[in-house]
Amino acid sequence: MNIKEAKQEIINTVQAYLKKNSFGEYEMPAVRQRPILLMGPPGIGKTQIMEQVAKECKIGLVSYTITHHTRQSAVGLPFIKEKEFGGEVYSITEYTMSEIIASVYKEMEESGKTEGILFIDEINCVSETLAPTMLQFLQAKTFGNQKVPAGWIIVAAGNPPEYNKSVREFDMVTLDRVRRMDIEADHQVWREYAREAGIHNAILSYLEIHPKHFYKVEFDVDGLQFVTARGWEDFSHLLCSYKELKIPVTEEVVFEYLRHRDIAEEVAAYLELYEKYEEDYQIDKILSGEASPVIYERLLRAGFDERVTVVELILESLSGVIEKYFFEKKITDRWYRFLKEYRAGVEEAEDGYAYYLSLVEREKERALSEKNAGLYTEDEERLEKILLFLWTNSAPAMADGGAEEHFSEAKKGFEQKKKEVEQQKEQAKNAMMNAFSFIEQAFEGGQEMVLFVTELTVTAESVQFLSEVPNEKYLKYSEELMIGTRRQELLTEMETKGI
Repeated sequence: MNIKEAKQEIINTVQAYLKKNSFGEYEMPAVRQRPILLMGPPGIGKTQIMEQVAKECKIGLVSYTITHHTRQSAVGLPFIKEKEFGGEVYSITEYTMSEIIASVYKEMEESGKTEGILFIDEINCVSETLAPTMLQFLQAKTFGNQKVPAGWIIVAAGNPPEYNKSVREFDMVTLDRVRRMDIEADHQVWREYAREAGIHNAILSYLEIHPKHFYKVEFDVDGLQFVTARGWEDFSHLLCSYKELKIPVTEEVVFEYLRHRDIAEEVAAYLELYEKYEEDYQIDKILSGEASPVIYERLLRAGFDERVTVVELILESLSGVIEKYFFEKKITDRWYRFLKEYRAGVEEAEDGYAYYLSLVEREKERALSEKNAGLYTEDEERLEKILLFLWTNSAPAMADGGAEEHFSEAKKGFEQKKKEVEQQKEQAKNAMMNAFSFIEQAFEGGQEMVLFVTELTVTAESVQFLSEVPNEKYLKYSEELMIGTRRQELLTEMETKGI
C-alpha cells in the first residue's frame, strides 16, 4: 500500500481500538489490540504520518528511534527487592520504570491527553542484547515489568533487509501478534502531501518532469546511490532558506541531500533554469492578464521541460494568491465568532470594556494551552498571534457608553478586515480566470491543460476555492480531460515527442 492508504488504516485502527462502551471501557480488550508494524523503504514518510494521525485524531504521540537505546534504558535498571513468600523472605530482581514508558506518562501529564500512539522506529535494527526485549514489547506490550498505559496504541516501523544490513527478521510468533503493513514509495501520493507541506515548487516541477527520480536506490560501480522522499523534503527546506539569503545552490549542496550523482547534477542544472524561467515569463503579469505576445511566441518554440515548468510556475503563484485569501478569511471567520460572543454577553456586562478584555485574556490562555499541547502548525500559531493582536487593538474605548456603543466600536476593525478579504477574494478569482485564459491560448487547450487542471483538483485549497467561487473553464476542462490515470500517460507522451 502507499503511505496515504497506510495513514487512513492507522486512523481507522485508532478509532477501533479506542472505541468505548456505555461504561467508558474499551470495547476491544488490550490483548486483541495488535500493534501495527509498518515496513517500508527508508525516508518515505513513516514518521511524518504518525504526527499527522495524532493531530487529526487529537491524541498524544511519543516517538522513539530505538537503535540508540540499551537494554537498561528500554527495560529499566534492575534492583533487588525483598518479598515474603510462605513466611520466608526472598531477594528478587525488579526493574525501575523504562525510559520509554516514563515518556508516555510525561506526555500524558504535559498535554493532558490520556490516549495516544507510542511509535517505535527502526524496531528491527536493534542490538542483539535488545532484540528479545523488542519481541516482548510487540507480543506483550511491556518493557520489563512495566506495561504500556491503557489507551496507548503501539505502532512500530522498520526497513526491509535490502535497505539495511543490520535488520533482524521477525519470527512467526511475533508476526502472528502484529498487524504488518508493507508500504511502497508513491510519487503522486507524496505530491499531494508536498503541496500542503509547502515543498519548494522547483522540486515539484522537476519531479513532475522526472517522476521516476522521486525514489531511487541503486548499487553500481560507485557504490550505493539513493534518493528518498525525506531527502527531497529536507532539501526543500534548505533551498527555501538559501533562496531567501541569496546563497547559490551548487551541485555539491544538492548531492548532500540527494545521494545520487546523476540526479543531483540534473537537479542543480534544473534549478538554474527554473530561476531563469521565473524571470523570463513574469508570472505576475500572466495572472493579472497582461502577458506580452513575446511570451506566447516563446512557448510555441519551447520544449517539454520548459512548458511544464511554466505551468508549475503559474500554479505556484496562483496557489500563493489563494492561500493568502484563505488565511485572511480564517481571520475574519474567527473574528466574527469572537464578536458574536461579545455581542451576546455585553448586554449583561457591567463594564463593556472590561468584559471585552476578559474574552481576549481567555483566548490568550486557550492559545497558550493548545500551543503547549503541540496542537498548532506554524500557520495556526501565526494565525493565533495575529488574532490576539487584532482583538487587543480593537478593544472599545473605556469611555462610558451602552452595550450598542461598545459593540459598534469593537467591530470597526472587523469591518475593515472584511473589506480587505473581499478584495483578496476578487483578486484570486481574477487570477484563476487569467491563468486559465493564458494556458488555453498559449497551449491551445492541449496537454498542459491536463497538468494544470489535475493540480487544481488534488490541491485542497484550490478545490475549496473553486467550490466557493465556481469557474466555468475549470468545470469545462475537468469534465473534458481525463484526470488521474491518464495524467502520467500524457506526461510520458509529451516527453517522448519532445513537446
